[in-house]
Amino acid sequence: MRLFRSEKRSGVDIPQVRRLFSSSDPTVECRMDPQLDTPAPSSPRRRSKASNTVATISTRPLLKPVNTLGWTPKEKKITILARKSWNVLLHLAQDQGLDKEVFSTTLSQVVRSIDYGSNDLELIKKHLRGMVSTTVEWQSPTSGEGGYWTVCGLLSHAKLTKVRGEIWVEWSYAVNMRQELLEPRVFARLQLPILSQLRTHAGLALYEICTRYKDIGRTARQSWHWWRPVLTGRPDNEKTARMEYRVFKRDCLRLAIAEISAVTDIEIELVEYKAGRFISDLQFLIRPKAQQDLPVVASTRPVDLVTIQRAVRLGIESDRAESLMEEFGEAALVAGLDALERRMASGFPEPLRDLYRYLKSLMPGEAKRVQSEQAVQASKADPQSPVSRALQATRHAKWTEQWLRERRNQVIEELQRLSPEAQNDLEVALLEDMERRNVHPSIRKRLQTSGWEHQIVVQDMVRYYAQATHGPQWDQPSDRELL
Repeated sequence: MRLFRSEKRSGVDIPQVRRLFSSSDPTVECRMDPQLDTPAPSSPRRRSKASNTVATISTRPLLKPVNTLGWTPKEKKITILARKSWNVLLHLAQDQGLDKEVFSTTLSQVVRSIDYGSNDLELIKKHLRGMVSTTVEWQSPTSGEGGYWTVCGLLSHAKLTKVRGEIWVEWSYAVNMRQELLEPRVFARLQLPILSQLRTHAGLALYEICTRYKDIGRTARQSWHWWRPVLTGRPDNEKTARMEYRVFKRDCLRLAIAEISAVTDIEIELVEYKAGRFISDLQFLIRPKAQQDLPVVASTRPVDLVTIQRAVRLGIESDRAESLMEEFGEAALVAGLDALERRMASGFPEPLRDLYRYLKSLMPGEAKRVQSEQAVQASKADPQSPVSRALQATRHAKWTEQWLRERRNQVIEELQRLSPEAQNDLEVALLEDMERRNVHPSIRKRLQTSGWEHQIVVQDMVRYYAQATHGPQWDQPSDRELL
């Protein structure tokens, strides 16, 4: 399967009285009994109604409004667990109907936990706080398709109560969004079991968008700067503004495309459009898989927080644990936590000073070991199965990353062997190239004051020198080179 194709063009066409214990926003009401030993004050009549109405996740698809596909966070990052949880809440709300303003269900329908003890609930409360306080722009991936633009939080309020020994979650949406969320006119038809298999935010967001347009066969064409916050789930800031397209493609697009094509019901291909010498716009071509190639998906299940909760209990911050799970996978994180727990129990040769640093150092090795074990099992069962293909795609991406790292080191060694005069000439030429590309002034200044070996400049020099010396394909490994 060919993942990338380039096309060139001549111009750019850029289309609660309290908030869950700590709210400072007077428009948000998130309440919860501090210890959940007794229900929050409510009338017996309301409690009886809640306890007799158990919401379940139906087998019908989630109809996700088109304006929720192109979320652009304004201040806080949207994690993959938050996005998956929000999808489950919306699915349940659509089942309960437009006649309701406030929705409720048992917490076990939304997230899978160990025992919902006080420590575990802190993690769940954190995600609910985030969905209430995270402000996003709601926009369609196609200009004009959604018919409007708005900005508000993912949830209007959230509340946890304990009813007859079971924890319930209650939530609502902004008034201006409720009608469109519950009975959308234009939407993507999504299967929650498939969404549950995607482990990166970029893969999940891109799959949702591509599913909306799979009958058309292609997404809308948008600036790559538009795609960046939508797929990464991170708001734009000064750091991301300096990110080059090649970094975004390497760290985000390649892995998302490989993941989607391996484990979902569609295959996608990236189309790049140029304005002059530089990539300006992106579009994705979409092909449904043949029936025999479709992945076998499990039944719908709540978002799994067990591994994250275990990490928190061992002393790892939940944000860091989520980042490790998204980067290396849940199985690798479980293996890493096993090793961390053994090391903490032994205390040899001395107690650990930084639990997170130790765990992070274990993750690459654990990920390789887990992938190797899974690959052996999958290949024995069916080399052409979706699981086997997903592992192959992940291994290919990791091998490519390792090859690129070694390739850059080789180029750096070549540069260091050049005479000082030749290196000075290259610095002058690189500075002129940066000026033509309108590179940020701080990077150009660093080149002039510290030379090409400074950590901010070295990658630009590697790219410039390698393209001139080894050709434009210097960073594209062949299959033989990856073996």
